[in-house]
Amino acid sequence: MTNFTRIISSFFALLLFLVLACEARPVPGRSSRGFLRTNGAHFVVKGSPFLFNGFNSYWLMRVAADPSERYKVSEVFQEASAASLSVCRTWAFSDGGDTALQLSPGVYDERVFQGLDFVISEGRKYGIRLILSFVNNYKDFGGRPQYAQWARNAGVQIKSEDDFYTHPVLKDYYKNHVRKVVTRFNTITGMAYKDDPTIMAWELINEPRCQADYSGKTVNGWVQEMASFVKSIDKKHLLEIGMEGFYGDSMPERKQFNPGYQVGTDFISSHLIEEIDFATIHAYTDQWLSGQNDDAQMEFMQRWITSHWEDSSRVLKKPLVLAEFGKSSKDPGYKLNARDTFMSSVYRNVYSYAKYGGTMGGSLLWQLAGQGMENYDDGYSIILAQNPSTAGIISGQSHAMTTLAHLLNNDHQV
Repeated sequence: MTNFTRIISSFFALLLFLVLACEARPVPGRSSRGFLRTNGAHFVVKGSPFLFNGFNSYWLMRVAADPSERYKVSEVFQEASAASLSVCRTWAFSDGGDTALQLSPGVYDERVFQGLDFVISEGRKYGIRLILSFVNNYKDFGGRPQYAQWARNAGVQIKSEDDFYTHPVLKDYYKNHVRKVVTRFNTITGMAYKDDPTIMAWELINEPRCQADYSGKTVNGWVQEMASFVKSIDKKHLLEIGMEGFYGDSMPERKQFNPGYQVGTDFISSHLIEEIDFATIHAYTDQWLSGQNDDAQMEFMQRWITSHWEDSSRVLKKPLVLAEFGKSSKDPGYKLNARDTFMSSVYRNVYSYAKYGGTMGGSLLWQLAGQGMENYDDGYSIILAQNPSTAGIISGQSHAMTTLAHLLNNDHQV
């Protein structure tokens, strides 16, 4: 293909995407057709199979806190809907610092909370279900480090950030935040969060890690306690942990699939907890296998997905979601076609396991952003309207997963 032909092809692909985006209309009620449930290792909605292609956009609440910026949230939802993306994962936290939701323990900025109200209402409008995460493992947007600092400020003896998992004061801070979010009354939809089926699931914590105990037992105890707590106040929604997928001590033979190290979590034991409805994995081969070539990274990716699919199917007997993956434009020697090839290969794996063995429910790329949001670009950001080849790959996966769900439903009814 000549350069001229590539340019023409890209132009028409972009033109087609923009037309679809313009035609993307709000779809009232599409996300309110019932709460998502699990049936064994499968997602279902009102008894019918549910498979999805989705995305992360962590920044939604933060941007929506400023009413003059909310159009950016609407644009991303509109473009995502045009690409038939049906699930979005985002933060329901911002602890301390700039544009904080939780200014200090139990003290909230109503303006920022109304930003989250708007995000949920837009998800409902465009038929996109949401996975909402309660806290960060990292210092970005506060996270465990902020919780530990709040306790120190109150005169509590805190040894390290890992006390987040064991210290009663920090655990109470967390429970209070969970209760505040789950029972929040949405000022736009007129519905409590815990009663809104637009929310697909709650997430306990983004990428939990624990340096004090690499076995995974400390985090496991915390997951058990907090999962029980969430379910005590909301039995309607699904619940997941937010784990990356690192194996721990419960099945030592599986540690061979880790990227050479552990992070203090145990994928198997924590996801066996009854109150946890589905398993998640994340994958950043360009970070975990930095310096290795694309083929080596893809081989690891395939092993990573396969091993967790096997465990979810045979041991956990719960659905699996690839909840974060991507390829950074800041990688040395980055090329767009390399990212497209990587995404296509990942999507083929996801589709294959969903089709031939079930269990794999879908994937969430990291991440979508809107135009003019360069300050939120971490290297992984994709603006659909500006990346026609990538948008085509994403849209193709969306349609493939939706079609597969319909086929599985027809087979089930026969």
